[in-house]
Amino acid sequence: MMGGAYHCDFGGERHRFGSLAHVMACATPTRSGDALAGLAADSAAQRVAARAVLADLPLRHFLDVALVPYESDEVTRLIIDSHDAIAFAPLSAMTVGDLRDWLLRPETDSVALAQVAPGLIPEMVAAVSKLMRNQDLIIVAQKVRVVTAFRNTIGLAGRLSTRLQPNHPADDPRGIAAAVLDGLIHGVGDAVIGINPATDSVPGALRLIAMLDDLRERYAIPTQTCVLTHVTNSLEIIARGAPVDLVFQSIAGSEAANRGFGIDLAVLRAAHDAALSLGRGTVGQNVMYFETGQGAALSADAHHGIDQQTMEARAYGVARAFDPLLVNTVVGFIGPEYLYDGKEIIRAALEDHFCGKLLGLPMGCDACYTNHAEADQDDMDTLMTLLTVAGCSFLICVPGNDDVMLSYQSLSYHDALALRAMLGVRAAPEFEGWLDAMGLIAPDGSIRALADGAAGLVHRLNGTGIAA
Repeated sequence: MMGGAYHCDFGGERHRFGSLAHVMACATPTRSGDALAGLAADSAAQRVAARAVLADLPLRHFLDVALVPYESDEVTRLIIDSHDAIAFAPLSAMTVGDLRDWLLRPETDSVALAQVAPGLIPEMVAAVSKLMRNQDLIIVAQKVRVVTAFRNTIGLAGRLSTRLQPNHPADDPRGIAAAVLDGLIHGVGDAVIGINPATDSVPGALRLIAMLDDLRERYAIPTQTCVLTHVTNSLEIIARGAPVDLVFQSIAGSEAANRGFGIDLAVLRAAHDAALSLGRGTVGQNVMYFETGQGAALSADAHHGIDQQTMEARAYGVARAFDPLLVNTVVGFIGPEYLYDGKEIIRAALEDHFCGKLLGLPMGCDACYTNHAEADQDDMDTLMTLLTVAGCSFLICVPGNDDVMLSYQSLSYHDALALRAMLGVRAAPEFEGWLDAMGLIAPDGSIRALADGAAGLVHRLNGTGIAA
């Protein structure tokens, strides 16, 4: 690097990059969103050259050169002002390439990774991910353990939690109830029973919250519920005295992109404080639930000329300021304009999971795609298996792989059963205890879906409205 420019000789050609953002974008694996934005590398040779430049950059460079100006962006200010210099000290003399090597060392264990997490900023972890193969992302993420809790404990070793997503195109209580029952008898729902409302209004959310909370209380289910309404609606709902467990919000990696969601850091702080004041958790008080996705900032024209994966990592800088219970990337939901096919979706999901966990977040994933993407359920089978091996905190499951309200494809309740059978992962311990009490666990710990336990649960729920 000389005079603010970055360059590398490769393949008999000198490659020049005009800014750090240019280096980061050109170093990124191929994806349609960066091509759409005019940020992608022109050639494979340019991509390799950018990675060579990136590998030699000191980690400190990312503290000195802000991709989005400090003065004009509150996300940048949050990232820089909350940086922990003491935690960063063991890494302070490293380059990005050195960091990659250190992360992959066998002696770099979960304790070491937890200690340095507050010293890493999103741009650093985005940079190192660009130097890593898929297997590298899996190996490192597998070593990171992030544990959160509310009514159960999420993220423990050997555990895979699931979000039960019983969406309905008309928010019909009976349709939602049927999907909830179906999920519970398959052992799904320990991360959260979370509904995306078809109509985002305070009265509608109040009805759904009351319904879910009545079910949870009546049968003492050790999980948390959430209606994924806008955070300002959640504030109003809390003010009305409704039983809110988790506050949800979609977030992005720049102030302008978050403004497009109708939020800023101040409203997130207010919601966090309001949810904490309710004191509804039993084994913990992590009360926030965030969703993100590569392409969100670009789709809002709020990406500042930065590649979509780096902008996604910056969203994690927002999330970790609020000690969330759950964070997940809705990896293929935004569409093929941003992640074109199964290969791009799988790579992006592994990047997001790696970056979030390295920053200390309880990362989950909606392993999903839209019907106009060049992807199918075989790709999701591959992705769900890789994420589980990588130690993903939770996955989202919908009835029959098909979300009929949001019109996209995700994982099914049966996919959760397949992962438990293949890889031996189990639900959160408190939720597993409830499943056992309800007769849904076989002696070997597997879920007895559609067996005697399921019939017993249906019998218990009859007459309550949930199984009517």
